Amino acid sequence: MILDAEIKAQLAQYLQLMEGDILLKVSAGSDNVSRDMLALVDELTAMSSKIKVEKTQLERTPSFSVNRIGEDTGVTFAGVPLGHEFTSLVLALLQVSGRPPKVDQKIIDQIKSIKGEYHFESYVSLTCHNCPDVVQALNLMSILNPGISHTMIDGAAFKDEVESKGIMAVPTVFLNGELFGSGRMSLEEILAKMGNAPDASDFAEKEPFDVLVVGGGPAGASAAIYAARKGIRTGIVAERFGGQIMDTLGIENFISVKYTEGPKLAASLEEHVKQYDIDVMNLQRAKRLEKKDLIEIELENGAVLKSKTVIIATGARWRNLGVPGEAEFKNKGVAYCPHCDGPLFEGKHVAVIGGGNSGIEAAIDLAGIAKHVTVLEFMPELKADAVLQERLYSLPNVTVLKNVQTKEITGTDKVNGISYIDRETGEEHHIELQGVFVQIGLVPNTDWLDGTIERNRFGEIIVDKHGATNIPGVFAAGDCTDSAYKQIIISMGSGATAALGAFDYLIRNS
Repeated sequence: MILDAEIKAQLAQYLQLMEGDILLKVSAGSDNVSRDMLALVDELTAMSSKIKVEKTQLERTPSFSVNRIGEDTGVTFAGVPLGHEFTSLVLALLQVSGRPPKVDQKIIDQIKSIKGEYHFESYVSLTCHNCPDVVQALNLMSILNPGISHTMIDGAAFKDEVESKGIMAVPTVFLNGELFGSGRMSLEEILAKMGNAPDASDFAEKEPFDVLVVGGGPAGASAAIYAARKGIRTGIVAERFGGQIMDTLGIENFISVKYTEGPKLAASLEEHVKQYDIDVMNLQRAKRLEKKDLIEIELENGAVLKSKTVIIATGARWRNLGVPGEAEFKNKGVAYCPHCDGPLFEGKHVAVIGGGNSGIEAAIDLAGIAKHVTVLEFMPELKADAVLQERLYSLPNVTVLKNVQTKEITGTDKVNGISYIDRETGEEHHIELQGVFVQIGLVPNTDWLDGTIERNRFGEIIVDKHGATNIPGVFAAGDCTDSAYKQIIISMGSGATAALGAFDYLIRNS
């Protein structure tokens, strides 16, 4: 039995939603993965009379495709789609059977209009929480457009293939045999990479907004919702809806929600925003702000949006170390938020890179969770406040390494250690551990505002208690501002504050 009783009960409910018959074309061998795949297929067919099976020979063995009767859809799973990919399998079964996807009609029409032949291959890990978004997007495109096909490939089942292609991170996507992209990609982002991104002409006829929010993270979503609830014309332009939380796995400090994950919270934010009459312009990067009679926001694609007020909520990004292994093991042991991800490392050995206040605070917090914490600081002395250093040195399970340079974060499918150089002796050392927390600061996404809005020496936008900046009608919220703390719940509150401030400004200046 592949599926446990609880999962089978949930699956039985989902399979009742199937609208038509489907055919699973199965290509199996005598290996263990094939046996598991056949067992999964047997369980599926036993649970629904709408699922038929046909043995065949596909490009990869073991694999199976999900098809309409008499029509190949191009949706193939090479391996056993369990773990995080189980949802991808369920959605494929439902959508191939005729169940409508929960996607905007505009996106569906866009997919159907794509001309040409596109064969996608996505290499995934069943433990990867970023992979399902990519798999589900490509499957949907295959179901909707006969010129598109997609094969999900479990890297653990096809190790030789992964090795021969030099794949070091998942998800990695190939299109017609050439590297297409890696990392989390939404359906809209995939379409944009295929040349279907909106251009300046798509924005030419937009009327001026009352409130235009720049940024789609927690602060931006909150600001847009609060503005729209006032009944005023609201728009939100975002480079990536969800922002930084899309890269966060476990969230356990969002009050009233005991546990959630960043992508899930981002999806909830987007769903909430879409409940209101808000013009959402995704995958758009702001390039310039200029105050005229109205406030103008120029986008990277050349479009210019106009509004009576603007709320900047472009967030921040973690400052990267820039060493080998950091990007490869992001969310696989490399983390940036000890408040969010720290509890996931309970009883493990972790490192904190950075000896400033944020790094030492992180080390102190993690020492109460982890088995051991090693702090690595580049300079000869820690930069944190004395009171924090005193607390740190009182902890029995903390080691402090000063005057060291991080050389590499090592691992296979996840972090297993860190290499560093003693700057005084030049000697190289290696520590075995399971997690690395990079705490060398945040970089606010405010470079595009050079010469316009007042910022502090860290690049953070200076705001007052109403969220107002030094430019009348321009407000800011969240991690791009000089707020004392960078937390999701605080960003949401500041987004609401900025929206209310913008509304008051409109009333005073109407």
